[in-house]
Amino acid sequence: MGEFADKLAAKPLFYQRAYLGSLLPNYVKSGNLEKYYQKLTDFNFLIAKIQHSDFGVQALIDDFNLLDASEAVTQREYNPEKAKALDLIQSVLWMSADILDGDKTKLAEQLLGRLLYFEMPQIQAMLEVAKQWKAAPWLRPLTPCLTPPRRGLLRTLQGHSNSVNAVAVTSDGKRAISGSDDNTLKVWDLTTGKEEFTLKGHSNSVNAVAVTEDGKWAISGSTDKTIKVWDLTTRNEQFTLKGHSYPVYAVAVTSDGKRAISGSFDNTLKVWDLTTGNEQFTLEGHSYSVNVVAVTSDGKRAISGSDDTTIKIWDLTTGNEQFTLEGHSYLVYAVAVTSDGKRTISASRDTTIKIWDLTTGKEEFTLEGHSDSVNAVAVTSDSKRAISGSTDKTLKVWDLTTGKEEFTLEGHSDSVNAVAVTSDGKRAISGSTDKTLKVWDLTTGNEQFTLKGHSYLVNSVAVTSDGKRAISGSWDDTLKVWDLTTGKEQFTLEGYGYLVNSVAVTSDGKRAISGSTDKTLKVWDLTTGNEQFTLKGHSKSVYAVAVTSDGKRAISGSDDKTLKVWDLTTGKEQFTLKGHSNSVNAVAVTKNGKLAISGSDDKTLKVWDLTTGKEQFTLEGHSNSVNAVAVTEDGKLAISGSDDKTLKVWDLTTGKEQFTLEGHSYSVNTVAVTEDGKLAISGSDDNTVKVWDLSSGNNVIASFACKSSIACCAIAPDGLTIVAGEESGRVYFLRLEGMEALT
Repeated sequence: MGEFADKLAAKPLFYQRAYLGSLLPNYVKSGNLEKYYQKLTDFNFLIAKIQHSDFGVQALIDDFNLLDASEAVTQREYNPEKAKALDLIQSVLWMSADILDGDKTKLAEQLLGRLLYFEMPQIQAMLEVAKQWKAAPWLRPLTPCLTPPRRGLLRTLQGHSNSVNAVAVTSDGKRAISGSDDNTLKVWDLTTGKEEFTLKGHSNSVNAVAVTEDGKWAISGSTDKTIKVWDLTTRNEQFTLKGHSYPVYAVAVTSDGKRAISGSFDNTLKVWDLTTGNEQFTLEGHSYSVNVVAVTSDGKRAISGSDDTTIKIWDLTTGNEQFTLEGHSYLVYAVAVTSDGKRTISASRDTTIKIWDLTTGKEEFTLEGHSDSVNAVAVTSDSKRAISGSTDKTLKVWDLTTGKEEFTLEGHSDSVNAVAVTSDGKRAISGSTDKTLKVWDLTTGNEQFTLKGHSYLVNSVAVTSDGKRAISGSWDDTLKVWDLTTGKEQFTLEGYGYLVNSVAVTSDGKRAISGSTDKTLKVWDLTTGNEQFTLKGHSKSVYAVAVTSDGKRAISGSDDKTLKVWDLTTGKEQFTLKGHSNSVNAVAVTKNGKLAISGSDDKTLKVWDLTTGKEQFTLEGHSNSVNAVAVTEDGKLAISGSDDKTLKVWDLTTGKEQFTLEGHSYSVNTVAVTEDGKLAISGSDDNTVKVWDLSSGNNVIASFACKSSIACCAIAPDGLTIVAGEESGRVYFLRLEGMEALT
């Protein structure tokens, strides 16, 4: 666990509990704030408390609130600089709580990845200690690479097994209720971030959820055509409302909790009496599916949005349509209404949000900024801000006075489908296709940091043989050269007008070879940063490239199903390797330059003799596309990664599979192997980089959680420094630490 934790663990259990549980409250009570600040910036204390079975992440988070709850603290004793440091550390704990709950060894990587941005002495001193943590293997960020605090994200709520479609929050801001494609609703404690319980009863996706003002009932709508009313005190279903003939996509409840309004794919809305469970009347007028409904705070009007591109305003007293709002050019997916009932905000698949005056029925203005469908919108209780969620994976916070975007909240790895806001306007809760909910701090978001990387997907990376530089290729049409010692960008290689899919570097570190969607490869001089020449011959995109150790030949793989062997002295094609029945995604070459190994969408790998240009044999075993391949220094083993979520280790002498590595939950996109052949590094659509012990057969010894899908990785000759590129454009520089713990 670490020297401090080991010493503490040697003490009796009652001593451990007393020390970790009472130390900080005693410091605050006695006014010894210097000791209080010191302990909460002491990495050894933090990890000891997190790892102790009686405490954990939430108990530590609560320690940071002791000052706020203490009457012993005066303004004179309060130290703003140190308090800011504590605030940053607590924010990291909030943001990382879901990760730390699952793996308490990840505290050091989370602190470093999120706090290296800050030059504050207390923060930097703590991080220096964190760097030395050796209790288990872990991947240490060498540069600031994770989302820092002060940019909105508080924590992630995990538990649903499918897309989260709906979310509501109780008026006291203590609970959130979510609905999912996994047919369930979950009730979450927003103080601890824990799931309280699950509500089961629907037989199909839960598309909508609302909660009564008193927080006692939740109302859900489902693809099973029903609305269910749940008692959140007893955790039981009260009754089911039946009447719609198609899936229910929307539900709202009046502030007095007496009526619910539902919207359906059957083009209608229904108004229900929640006391009796009876339908009061049906609202007809939309010509296509009703996707969303909101109700004014006085309970007199409902606002609905539809696939017919319109918003309709309904009188809930008479059941009549008052008027229709027209202006969106595509499906309306979300509506919200201000607390005074004077304005409604609508969101559409046309990527815009519109603000409407409910008195006149006129559009006031349009909010533009999302790059894809806007699926959700909520408005703060003071009617000053709107929060929108989009298929572009972001949320945006808008000033409804000026019509301007305030800031963007990034963190989801897939479409944002739902958003709710607490009554104090300080927090938003979003639900996503990535199966998570995220809690956001709306009081922050203005402090910006520069993150290392490209402006688009980083699809390839290579490291020079001296371990001093890395070269990355991106779908932003550029390559970048990085100093591996500092993590700083040295220069950018420009010349493509198309996506860069692959890159390799010669063993002398003087040249890089890249492949592109423009069907060509380019050879670059890494001393001058200039293009030397272009290799033409493929008829489709070039997805893979490798270079022989003598730097004389390059081997490329393409969507045209072939590999080509190139003479890097003359720039001429030597010969073409044919045999795959689908796109060639990956290629590696043995150190002696005699064999090439390719991976393809045809689910196979092929081993090629580069002397004769003949196929030696085919490696079969993956059940889906092969995306990546690496070969050990001695040329005896190949390691492949596939869309089937696995890696496979192959014996290149016999052509047989040795074993399969399982642990990723989505496609494996990239793989690298250390020079000694003992470790493999993989990256996946599950947003992780994993390190595998090849001697054990199937042992993940370290894992790092990134922001989005990992598309490429490479490892330096030291066998410890890892470079990885991801879908967001970010480049990660990591170092494997704590290997001593394995021995």
